[in-house]
Amino acid sequence: MTGTVLSRHAPSPHRHTRHRGDLVVLGVEAVLLVAAVVVGAVLNQRGADLYADAAPLYAAWSPHVGWGTPAAVLIAVAVVGPGSRWARKARRGPLLAVSWLAAVAWTLSLALVDGWSAGLTRRLTVQAEYLHEVPGVTDIAGMLAGFADRILDFQPDSWSTHTAGHPPGALLIFVWLDRIGLGGGTAAALACVLVGTSVVVWVPLTLWRLNAPTAARAVLPYLVLLPGAVWVGASGDGIFAGVVAAGLALLAARRLAGVLAGGLLLGYALFLSYGFVLVAPLALAVLTLRRERRLAALLVGAAGVAVVAAAFSLAGFHWWEGYARVVDRYYQGWAAERPYGYWVWANLAALLLSAGPVLGPALRRALVAARPNWRTPMAPRPDGAPPRSPAGRLVQRIHGLGPAVLLPAAAALAVVAADLSGMSKAEVERIWLPFTVWLLVATAYLPEPTRRWWLAGQALTALAVNHLLFTVS
Repeated sequence: MTGTVLSRHAPSPHRHTRHRGDLVVLGVEAVLLVAAVVVGAVLNQRGADLYADAAPLYAAWSPHVGWGTPAAVLIAVAVVGPGSRWARKARRGPLLAVSWLAAVAWTLSLALVDGWSAGLTRRLTVQAEYLHEVPGVTDIAGMLAGFADRILDFQPDSWSTHTAGHPPGALLIFVWLDRIGLGGGTAAALACVLVGTSVVVWVPLTLWRLNAPTAARAVLPYLVLLPGAVWVGASGDGIFAGVVAAGLALLAARRLAGVLAGGLLLGYALFLSYGFVLVAPLALAVLTLRRERRLAALLVGAAGVAVVAAAFSLAGFHWWEGYARVVDRYYQGWAAERPYGYWVWANLAALLLSAGPVLGPALRRALVAARPNWRTPMAPRPDGAPPRSPAGRLVQRIHGLGPAVLLPAAAALAVVAADLSGMSKAEVERIWLPFTVWLLVATAYLPEPTRRWWLAGQALTALAVNHLLFTVS
């Protein structure tokens, strides 16, 4: 399957060529962003306890330039220009490899705008981060067995903020890095960058496996110049995004051994963040879009998840117990004071800065593309074939939407659920990265003549955020 072959799920380059709707959505995005910034500034001035100096982002206003500035600009120009053209015709293997290297360079250059120390080395060494707890983990088995007992705050041995707010799988990653000689802030930050940028490989690979090669090539440059790279370098959420994307890509594998590996990774993802129960819609979307052995893949993938969950339970950590205590810990801190009435909509402005201005127009075009499929009567079965069951008809309808519609829709469902839950008040520009990269799959429906302009807008968004603000992981 090559990029020159249009799959039946690939968006037509001749559809939806009018741009008025895109401009309207862009205007709505601008109003949302301005409102979030202005209202956030007013609330901060009135002492409303947003705990975000540059609301809706968890950051501080700090206009600056750095060593990474010229490199970031040059990389953006290269990707928007020759890079995006090359992506349309290059062989898949070299394309994915070069794209990953470009994403690593883009992410590191953005981090170096703040300098090597402030942008990378010291990002993960503050008291709230996982590395603060690594030296104290001398017995992994004992840590797992007693992990839930240290979640609540105001105890002598309470976990630091990020460690307490996540299952132990997150801390384990940095403990394991330390065990193999890659301890310290620099190694941890580089691990976040290298794993986080791997979404540039996993998301297009998923699309290729789901018979959407044209969509894979169209989406790839937007993943390379992801504005969320500001937070991939460096935060643990970058690693989380890479793990989730790899798990979903493996669910789309033809062989069941790959599906099992995907289930194991997604099972481990549940122990990276409690919020990753919301990866379920994406996993179901991938399984539905498979061309064959859907039920077998569902059972094998679920078995992989169950194995990981059972292993943690046998080690003494029970996910449901940890989650119950995390809810209590959440409201022992800033979440009790951060106003839901502001963050429930300002979160979407933060998401917009992480996903880029292309998000709204891309989702609009994906929605428009979905309408004909959903409204068209289903073709009759061949003579003598039994009628489709309601469930079978639904699966066929969903499968007909294609990856460039269904995957962003599943990611949007996850984001809405997380937003309304009240457990994601602020900092979603990094927390929602594992969903953001799948929302951008909708960019496959952008008209060819406009893609470079939207891509330039993505790069400018990242550069503006990184040079005007000092972001906090």
